[in-house]
Amino acid sequence: MPFGNTHNKYKLNYKSEEEYPDLSKHNNHMAKVLTPDLYKKLRDKETPSGFTLDDVIQTGVDNPGHPFIMTVGCVAGDEESYTVFKDLFDPIIQDRHGGFKPTDKHKTDLNHENLKVGDPGGGRKARYRKGRGGTAAEQLTLPPWCGRGCRSPLKPLSASALNSLTGEFKGKYYPLKSMTEQEQQQLIDDHFLFDKPVSPLLLASGMARDWPDARGIWHNDNKSFLVWVNEEDHLRVISMEKGGNMKEVFRRFCVGLQNIEEIFKKAGHPFMWNEHLGYVLTCPSNLGTGLRGGVHVKLAHLSKHPKFEEILTRLRLQKRGTGGVDTAAVGSVFDISNADRLGSSEVEQVQLVVDGVKLMVEMEKKLEKGQSIDDMIPAQK
Repeated sequence: MPFGNTHNKYKLNYKSEEEYPDLSKHNNHMAKVLTPDLYKKLRDKETPSGFTLDDVIQTGVDNPGHPFIMTVGCVAGDEESYTVFKDLFDPIIQDRHGGFKPTDKHKTDLNHENLKVGDPGGGRKARYRKGRGGTAAEQLTLPPWCGRGCRSPLKPLSASALNSLTGEFKGKYYPLKSMTEQEQQQLIDDHFLFDKPVSPLLLASGMARDWPDARGIWHNDNKSFLVWVNEEDHLRVISMEKGGNMKEVFRRFCVGLQNIEEIFKKAGHPFMWNEHLGYVLTCPSNLGTGLRGGVHVKLAHLSKHPKFEEILTRLRLQKRGTGGVDTAAVGSVFDISNADRLGSSEVEQVQLVVDGVKLMVEMEKKLEKGQSIDDMIPAQK
């Protein structure tokens, strides 16, 4: 549970070195940055809503490492967290986002016409093409610090905004509280609904409090455009389809997101955004675009190649199982997506996915024939 500011003031009765957490066995970005001196400097600070340094770092203290990826180890509780605790966040962001400096500015480009794409699957049918982005509304605290009273207004605002969409985006909002266990599980199995918060990373950060209070899912009539409400961020916007083309998925994502943002602006809650960080979100790993554009593709031969990981790194891509970040590939089918979020635009990040997957499919075809791919290894992007 996050600490309130009264508890934080009580903690100041103890010496900083007594309160400084033992991070000797930790492997996350927060642990790399937080020193005893920095902890001492920041521990008495709090944002206007009362979010403190210990609230910021609790998930990283409780979770020393991760079996597959290096986690960030901290979260923001509100928009002001990134300025009040910038001495901690800035080096974490720079480390996590490939040298993105505190003076750098983020690019935003939601013009889907700028994406150049044929078939990233190289003529092979991909199981899913998906675009997913997070957003957060101004004047509301983020999920790790969101209480029942603060969380509740987002539900009717989201339901009203989303249910007012028309045309291809016409759909309906479904609150979690009114779903049966069977209905929830079916939506989870179909990859439409976020799972119950069982991850230690989510639990330690406070995102699961009062579950399922004010949480829900909205989707259009044909389930190609979905929005999760009050999960890890205020909204998670998802565009997806089976075996379709990435440009259509990205077009729907861009148009739908901009339609939703316009409605939220009129309601007095524009999305959190600034020139430096782009879209401001709960986890520093999602700052910038908050976008993950993914393609499910089978790479039976390439995935066994000794340079597979190096190829992904050079293409600025990441892999995961089709069931999510903690899952392994099934039948050599991987979810390939952009590794970057900050410092490049939505169009640029999806372009990397399109071009990278196309190249990897060409590599897979050569390996199937027993041919070498040494001359196809790309330079670092």
